[in-house]
Amino acid sequence: MDSTAKASQVKVTYATMSADQMNDLHRELDAAFEQVRAGFGASHPMFVNGRVVEGDGEEFEDRSPIDTRILIGKFVSATREQTQAASAAARAAYPAWGRLPWEERTAIVRRIGRRIRERRALLAALVGYETGKSRLECVGEVEEAADFFDYYCDRMEQTDGFQTLMGMPGSTEESRSVLRPYGVFGIIAPFNFPVALAAGPTAAALLAGNTIVCKAAEDTALAGIRFYETLADLLPPGVFNLVNGPGVPVGQEISDNPDVDGLVFTGSMAVGMKLLRDNGTRSTPRPLIIEMGGKNPALVMESADLDKASDGVMRSAFGATGQKCSACSRVYVSRGARKRFVELLVEKTKKIKVGNPIERDVWMGPVINKRALKNYERAIETAKRDGGRVLVGGKRIVAEPFNHGYFVEPTVIDGLPAGHPLFEQELFVPIVVVADVLTLDAAIDLANRTEYGLTAGIFSEDEREIAEFFDRIQAGVIYANRRAGATTGAWPGQNSFGGWKGSGSTGKGTGGPHYLQQFFREQSRTRVR
Repeated sequence: MDSTAKASQVKVTYATMSADQMNDLHRELDAAFEQVRAGFGASHPMFVNGRVVEGDGEEFEDRSPIDTRILIGKFVSATREQTQAASAAARAAYPAWGRLPWEERTAIVRRIGRRIRERRALLAALVGYETGKSRLECVGEVEEAADFFDYYCDRMEQTDGFQTLMGMPGSTEESRSVLRPYGVFGIIAPFNFPVALAAGPTAAALLAGNTIVCKAAEDTALAGIRFYETLADLLPPGVFNLVNGPGVPVGQEISDNPDVDGLVFTGSMAVGMKLLRDNGTRSTPRPLIIEMGGKNPALVMESADLDKASDGVMRSAFGATGQKCSACSRVYVSRGARKRFVELLVEKTKKIKVGNPIERDVWMGPVINKRALKNYERAIETAKRDGGRVLVGGKRIVAEPFNHGYFVEPTVIDGLPAGHPLFEQELFVPIVVVADVLTLDAAIDLANRTEYGLTAGIFSEDEREIAEFFDRIQAGVIYANRRAGATTGAWPGQNSFGGWKGSGSTGKGTGGPHYLQQFFREQSRTRVR
């Protein structure tokens, strides 16, 4: 067995982010980094109806946050007319794709999942350069993308394509519930998981019989291209169309287009809420699957294993440089455990190696762009102004060669009142704030005091405290005593991932048993014998 075959057997998830023994995997990645970098700097088109289309709008560049001197690629935004043409192509392809037996669609979608896994190293290497995530986080993302395809295919097969025989015994009426596609889905993907969070809704939409218009984030535009290339030859022309450009106007045009029958958006609450308001003005309703942000709390009780708790908070707060909607950004710790917990968290944070994430031993890379850097610096200034103490971190890293990228220190802040805006506002940078509490009731009340409700975690060795937390916390994804990540780490088929309140619009989690049905509409069929 050669090294590539061996490496392909190593499964990396967000809960197995310590793979120093995976020498074959790292050799595979080393070769992939060289290969993808050799293709940097080129100009890239869009893809409509299976054909290459050159954009007619404004040109934009995609540069690496690791080193902005690295030009990953050049892209041209789609005009309104080109975006409309992509939607029209999806509309034209829909009847044939939607009428295809679900078993045939499932077979095609499974092949796409296998193709993603075959290209794991190349996709992971590109994600590393575009997002600045560490090697193993990038491999984990690509594995997750492939598992979305596998899991949703499993759901189709387990449910016989969601066909259910209904009716009363002895009746002459034979009734059957079937799920049917909507038509065309728009998918607007985020920068932080450019492959996985394009793959999940794509797999679901295709399995349901819908066709797609997809737009990748500007900061990860080449990942969008490579994702398209992974599946293009496996699908009929027009079933999956890719356009480039900024969220406005390209994303807005996808949302506004009457040819688009459903929309998936992953991003900020402000944009998500605007899309929901806009949707209310349409002449007919359509599904919106809107996945927004989070301000995710960890509760550390006096009974907690503090070594486990500090590991879990550190990994959750600073993994992916804090640029996860599920990142732990606030901690409420019992006063009796506070001193030791904070000591351990600071000690472990100081040991994090920040640097070029292409290197094997680097744990945390840069933030994504200049705007994120400004958010980080503004939050530090606000904390200091309002009496907060920066216990570790708090600075941009400007030493050569990091001055050419957006590198910052992982930061722990103490001393702010629990009602301070930094306990309420999503920052999407590697900052966690800590406050102490006297009781579990107080901790839960503070945790729930936010417009978000995505993830939350507790560390306690008291089963009654854990049960109380599970019953009362207002979040869609909750964890107890999770060392691998206090508030992070969902996986398709293992954890549903979706938010309550301002974190999500549907109450159904990605990668869970109820997600796929959102891409269908029910039809009741009754035949009289």
